[in-house]
Amino acid sequence: MRRVVFNQKGGVGKSSIACNLAAVSAAEGHRTLLIDLDAQGNSTHYLTGLTGDEVPVGIADFFKQTLSSGPFAKKGKVDIYETPFDNLHVVTATAELADLQPKLEAKHKINKLRKLLDELAEDYDRIYLDTPPALNFYTVSAMIAADRCLIPFDCDSFSRQALYGLLREIEEIKEDHNEDLEVEGIVVNQFQPRASLPQQLLDELISEGLLVLPVYLSSSVKMRESHQACTPLIFLEPKHKLTQQFVELYQLLEERG
Repeated sequence: MRRVVFNQKGGVGKSSIACNLAAVSAAEGHRTLLIDLDAQGNSTHYLTGLTGDEVPVGIADFFKQTLSSGPFAKKGKVDIYETPFDNLHVVTATAELADLQPKLEAKHKINKLRKLLDELAEDYDRIYLDTPPALNFYTVSAMIAADRCLIPFDCDSFSRQALYGLLREIEEIKEDHNEDLEVEGIVVNQFQPRASLPQQLLDELISEGLLVLPVYLSSSVKMRESHQACTPLIFLEPKHKLTQQFVELYQLLEERG
C-alpha cells in the first residue's frame, strides 16, 4: 500500500494527517515508512525532532543521484531514518529539494520515485507520501508512485473551489501516468461540529456525489501539543478524542483496502 496525501492549499493538515495515519499503522504492528517530499520538512521535524543541519539529506540525496551520470555514479539509494517509534521510519526532506526541482523537471525524472517505491515495498507494509502544497514535480512523482490518494479538506469555501480543480488534475494524472491510482476520498480536517457552515458545505459536497469520508477529524489544541512534542497522537495520548478519530479513519481505509 502506497498512500499519497495531497492538497494544493497549504494549512489543511496534510503533514499532520500523513504522519498520524503512518503512526497508527506503525502502532498496529505494520512496518511503515513516511517519505517527506516537501522542502519545508514539516513531517520530517514532526517525526524526528531534528532541525537544520541535524536533518539527514534523505530524499534530496536520492534525487541528486538520479541526476548524476557516469559508471561510478551511485544510483537509486536512499537513506532511511529510524524514528523513536517502533515500526516507523522516515525518508527526510530538506530545503535542497527546492533547488533540485527545475533540474529534475528538465531531465524528465518523473518516474524515478515509483521505481524507488517498487524496491522499498519489499521492506515495508505501508508507505505514506507527504507532498508540498503545489502541483509540482514532487507531487506528480508521488501520484505516479502511489496507488491511493487522500485529499485533506478544511471546510473552507475557498478550499471548496480549489477542490474541483484538484480532482480534475488528479484525474488527468491518472489518465496520463497511473491508471491504478485510486482517490480514496476527502478527509475532513479541523472540523467544528458546533458551527453550521462547515456541515452545510459538507452536505453540499456529498449531495454532489463527492466521496467525503465519514470520519471527521476535530479541531483540537492537542494537535499543536503533538507537533511541539514531535510525537504523533497515538504515542502521545492514545485515548484522546482526536487520536481515536485517526484510529477510526485508519481502520476505515484498511477495511476498504
